[in-house]
Amino acid sequence: MTSNLSDTAELFTIRDWVRWGASRFAEAGLFFGHGTDNAFDESLALVLHALHLDHSLPPDFLDTRITAAEREQVLAYLRQRLEDHLPAAYITHEAHFAGLSFYVNQNVLVPRSPIAELIEAGFSPWLDVDTEELDILDLCTGSGCIAIACARYLPQARVDASDISPLALEVARVNVERHGVEDQVSLYRSDVFDELPGRQYDLIVSNPPYVSLEEMQGLPEEFRHEPALGLEAGEDGMDIVARILCQGGRYLKPGGIMIVEVGDSMGHLMERYPQVPFLWLEFERGGHGVFLLTAEQLNEYQDIFLEECDS
Repeated sequence: MTSNLSDTAELFTIRDWVRWGASRFAEAGLFFGHGTDNAFDESLALVLHALHLDHSLPPDFLDTRITAAEREQVLAYLRQRLEDHLPAAYITHEAHFAGLSFYVNQNVLVPRSPIAELIEAGFSPWLDVDTEELDILDLCTGSGCIAIACARYLPQARVDASDISPLALEVARVNVERHGVEDQVSLYRSDVFDELPGRQYDLIVSNPPYVSLEEMQGLPEEFRHEPALGLEAGEDGMDIVARILCQGGRYLKPGGIMIVEVGDSMGHLMERYPQVPFLWLEFERGGHGVFLLTAEQLNEYQDIFLEECDS
């Protein structure tokens, strides 16, 4: 740990501990990007969780004193974040996505996709949410956060969710049961489309692996705790995305849409497919690198996608 722990003897209130943790995180140069983007919010999340509290805590309660036993738990959480560079969500086993809470462990990525904003808006204006039934496919589901959020925000949706990792699917199953959406969400172990039922969907949505080999080498230490299977996807990061584009058209209903996140690898995608008119979606709360294609566009450019898959 970067600082002498003896200075914690002067910390008494929740506010004291949050401030001290934030200072130590900043001093250590930790990376933030797994649910929070700054040292203060990261420290606050850990301190509150250690005290079995949440962010609905009235501000005045930040000035209440913590007990000796609580102090030990708070310090253990902050120490783990500092010494191991473990993202806070893996310490608390909780992450938030689209206003919902999810169980996570190191078998899944920490939920953080801007796709949450699209789900909260019902994918408006691209999806007709007035239909009696919507069929949705979530590829590379990980913790199941996208699939489950779709089910919660779109009660008429029937969602298939797939992942190649059986360990990830165990986490997704915990979250399906936690949110009581067993009747809406079906989980499949599948390598992209390979083991899915042969039906079509109104929406295919995915936050797949899209980090290039070179980018993997330069990731902050915090990312080393996430499963590489959920991050790395070949030399330019586009191996899984290419397969989704190659096969996706046949799994969409006429008028259906595909939404896929590629993050900072959007440049690699456009280099692969310069002829394809990807629609890059914008987000009020930040985020980028999420494209939309229609079923008709996927079919129109099918030969290009097939050529890239076969090369």
